[in-house]
Amino acid sequence: MNYTILVPQGAEYQAVCRGLSKTGSPQPQVLPIPIGYQPVTHYLEKWQKSEQFLTDTRPQVLLMGLAGSLSPQYNIGDIVLYQNSIWVSNQSEPSLPGSDRKLQLNSQTLPSAISTDSTLTTLVHHHLQEKTYLVKGLTSDRLIWSSLEKQQLSQLYQAGVVDMEGYAVLKVLNSKEVAVAMLRVISDDCYYDLPDLNCAFSPDGALKALPLAIGMIRQPLAATRLIRGSLKGLRVLQEVTADLFRVC
Repeated sequence: MNYTILVPQGAEYQAVCRGLSKTGSPQPQVLPIPIGYQPVTHYLEKWQKSEQFLTDTRPQVLLMGLAGSLSPQYNIGDIVLYQNSIWVSNQSEPSLPGSDRKLQLNSQTLPSAISTDSTLTTLVHHHLQEKTYLVKGLTSDRLIWSSLEKQQLSQLYQAGVVDMEGYAVLKVLNSKEVAVAMLRVISDDCYYDLPDLNCAFSPDGALKALPLAIGMIRQPLAATRLIRGSLKGLRVLQEVTADLFRVC
């Protein structure tokens, strides 16, 4: 497969690079992207003007990384392949329903989804076979740390997983007719809260070390679950990268 891989900077990027190093095959271009909707949008707009992008006649992009589960169906370590993604911003998001209220929504009230490239997605799915789940993704402009909110978002938007970059990648690259597939590994489930680490994200999509450490210390049990889930997710991300590019 002739891909450009996009993967969030930091540990996720390192896991993908380790996986590629084990294939013994020519390695695709791997680009570390910032975390979050706006930072990755700005990054991709600049990338589109680069010589490498402009000279590629049939660009294909594989977005890889970790994701959070919104549904009991998907557990830590599961590999998911997106069929589409919707965008929910903190500002535009309707009030989430209380546990004692039934949802009364129709399709006109829900945000529209952007689909991944069906041919490329099918190709990736064919190579990985039974190892992957096909899912509907949701992209948020903030970290969804509350297990209750995850379950409510799943019910409200019928999405299975959540991330912070997917919809932005689809929106920017689809406008340039770039084929995009999105492959992620679940690193946190919908049963337990995560630490609220939203203050640790900088405006340019990087993690700030001190706020990150403080957020973890303040919620040690949640932090322990996050670390364990992330380590398992990163290990699987490395393995699936090696598997995918070893056979392609």
